[in-house]
Amino acid sequence: MKHYSLKLNQCIAVIPDIRSISGNYPDITFHDIHFDSRKIEPGMIYVALKGINTDGHSFIQSAIQNGACAVIGTDEIATELSVPYIRVLDARLAMAWAAAALYKFPSNQMTVIGVTGTDGKTTTATLLYHILRHAGLKTSLISTVSAIINDHEIDTGFHVTTPESPDIQRYLAAMRDEGVTHVICETTSHGLAQKRVAAIDFDIGVVTNITHEHLDYHKSRESYFEAKGILFQSLGTHKKAVKPLAVLNHDDNESYRFLTGLTNVRAVSYSATGEMQDSVCNLQKMFTDTKGIRATISFRHPQNGSQEQSVSLSSHLLGSYNISNILAAMTAAVFGLNIAPDIAAAGIEEASAIPGRMEVIDLGQNFTAIVDFAHTPNALAVALDSVREMLPEPNDEQQESPARVIAIYGSAGLRDREKRRMMPEVSVKKADITIITAEDPRTEPLDQILQEMAAEALKHGGVLGDTVFTVPDRGDAIRLGLSLAKPGDVVIACGKGHEQSMCFETTEYDWDDRTAMRAALSEYLKIPGPEMPKLPTSRG
Repeated sequence: MKHYSLKLNQCIAVIPDIRSISGNYPDITFHDIHFDSRKIEPGMIYVALKGINTDGHSFIQSAIQNGACAVIGTDEIATELSVPYIRVLDARLAMAWAAAALYKFPSNQMTVIGVTGTDGKTTTATLLYHILRHAGLKTSLISTVSAIINDHEIDTGFHVTTPESPDIQRYLAAMRDEGVTHVICETTSHGLAQKRVAAIDFDIGVVTNITHEHLDYHKSRESYFEAKGILFQSLGTHKKAVKPLAVLNHDDNESYRFLTGLTNVRAVSYSATGEMQDSVCNLQKMFTDTKGIRATISFRHPQNGSQEQSVSLSSHLLGSYNISNILAAMTAAVFGLNIAPDIAAAGIEEASAIPGRMEVIDLGQNFTAIVDFAHTPNALAVALDSVREMLPEPNDEQQESPARVIAIYGSAGLRDREKRRMMPEVSVKKADITIITAEDPRTEPLDQILQEMAAEALKHGGVLGDTVFTVPDRGDAIRLGLSLAKPGDVVIACGKGHEQSMCFETTEYDWDDRTAMRAALSEYLKIPGPEMPKLPTSRG
């Protein structure tokens, strides 16, 4: 990647809400920014952030010893530092603008589409990426799975939501420098609330839905909605070739009403129910099976409802809920970028399975095994509904009983406890067998999490040892699910999807549900396969 550097005084000129500056800085040049004092090297700015458990101001001297040429923070410092100290109102906001200035504001020179929502962000962003690529646009993608720059995929790390602002600005600069014209950026509520995308000039905002999630961080539904709304309030900040657009989900009534009243740019909506007359993109008919989705979609001109066009498409994605993600991506492409509906449909058809999203693991077994990222009550509900649609019709000659859905999932420690109570209710109602297991317990006792979730499952009609099981080790939970499966059943492991680690205490252990599913299937079928990943709960 191209090397960047910037004079400190040029950076100071764009940082908002500066309270004071101490130290001499006219000739200082910096080449990077970081908030971890341990990663500071000579020529870098250190940003002192206040977290839940640590305060970056405590590590200022350590950062200076490591070579920090300047420090940004919010606290008043009693003793004068040996480098310039820039005191600001909001250190995260300052970091975002400093990073954007270092990389010469890359988003201002490209069309940037932000995709937010509780569920379906990665899928929608990836579908949109394929549409734009099929349309001949030089496009890159930043998602929770990875960053893709000119077909080169960059792993963005463990448990990543939206990357921190210095990283995301560096990715954007690399994209711009390679001639990219369009960028799709998956944008989480944490990324918005923590100002990681504050200095990005978004042109189009897309929302999938807003349901129950992250209340451990946002504290209330109102704050969670407000965080999502930041994307739509930021649209149209600068005049660019693309007219700013908000793409809303008309079926998600609460988010639709909230965002309609919030955005100041033109807005259009999509609907998978076919009942929303105001929507410009509507589902007409759909058929789903284990091979994917086939659908007919209509597009209506927002100013002239009589101008309507219908297209048919096929998608490799599994699950009827994915039609809403398809509509969101196509609406943004057709009405935001003037891509023809048939071109958008062809782009959808090019997209293969999204990593860890309804990903089928097939080693020749006589039932279906799936790994999915569903980790919210709504996502679990629609995932279980979708896999039930995939079950074969009962055949008295081949089956003694109807095929079943076997759900394996957990709930993260130190996170939203209300969600932890809601998910067992969902699985007991929508799955035939529920297996509750580990999912990033962190420093919470795993047994306590499992007991809490099992109690909720029993409260809603589950029977322990019959329709509800608790298995601390996730590998063993997957093994149990497979051992209970009969021909035609669906075994679905939810919650981890594409993620590459699981956190116990403060340690990240290598873990991939897809590898674990393949390992368990290999054992079940007695064929060669990968070794089951090891966790602190593993046997032996």
